[in-house]
Amino acid sequence: MPILKVAVLYGGKSTEHEVSVHSAQTVCRVLSEKKDKYEVYPIFISKQGRWFLQKACGPQHPTDKPITPVLKDEANLVALDGSFSIKADVVFPVLHGTNCEDGTMQGFLETLDVPYVGCGVLASAMGMDKEISKLIAREAGVPILPWKIVSKDAGYDLSALQAWAEEQGLPVFVKPVRLGSSVGVRKVKTVGELQSALDFALQFDTDVLVEKGVDHAREIFCAIYGEGVHIKSSACGELSTVAGEFFDYNAKYIVAGGCETKVPADIPADLAQKMRQDSEAVFRALRGSGLARVDFLMDKNGAYYFSEINTMPGMSETSLFPQLFSACGEDYGQILDGLITLALRVHARKAALSLNR
Repeated sequence: MPILKVAVLYGGKSTEHEVSVHSAQTVCRVLSEKKDKYEVYPIFISKQGRWFLQKACGPQHPTDKPITPVLKDEANLVALDGSFSIKADVVFPVLHGTNCEDGTMQGFLETLDVPYVGCGVLASAMGMDKEISKLIAREAGVPILPWKIVSKDAGYDLSALQAWAEEQGLPVFVKPVRLGSSVGVRKVKTVGELQSALDFALQFDTDVLVEKGVDHAREIFCAIYGEGVHIKSSACGELSTVAGEFFDYNAKYIVAGGCETKVPADIPADLAQKMRQDSEAVFRALRGSGLARVDFLMDKNGAYYFSEINTMPGMSETSLFPQLFSACGEDYGQILDGLITLALRVHARKAALSLNR
């Protein structure tokens, strides 16, 4: 089998830029070790949207070569000074958040007609939208929590929203609709805190979700990879914070030891199996392909609720996705092999479709 040219994309115009770089360093390292299979091209995307070929995956460096994607028969990536060009066989977009994981990059890669790892345009866009994904989960029969939506350009009745929050039972959580890594999320314990939480979240997105809270919830996760009937779900894992009241960005990425991971989660086997089945159901209903991580909130009585789905979860060694599958005896390198093979198969299937009426 010929060696595949794999372009790994990371960084991007996103509040999760740094998380993406960290994820991609692991992906680049694992793929680069498979010299008989892959030739890896690390491609950094700046916060301004500029593309650079790097010698080694990491933060931006003065030696990085400015490149641009192109639509040519003989190349899809070229240097701006004309000194470099390749036709990547597959793109691995290790990109998180807005402009990256929300279908925009996936649509661009579709236009370039290049195979890429992960969910397609529709699944990426729906998965990134917390309200749409909740509706999908509900349709799939997975339990969800009540919510309200507040939009930046539409007026809202704060008193009515406060009354709703009190009726549901505080706390409630205020979240940007289309962001990940807990960016912009606030826990609201009194109605007086609701306005400032909304103002904070609306700095990051035009729409904000106000969701009934599960106070001191256990956060349970399940990873997914594959497609259709060939989906594999991981063991369930649990993440608990020791650096705050909930698993926010600070606990995830800023405070050393800010969170603790337990894989597998200490929950009954039948409950874990049900959560795995529900994870697969949401992924299928979303028309997912490739990989994802499905997050649940569980209350003190063992009832659980769909929280969100991440269609490009963290991919570093310390991220949940590899840890969850490692607990099942799955080799991370083989999972990456499978994701690349699936990307090529999905692209070939689309290419075989007729464009004529």
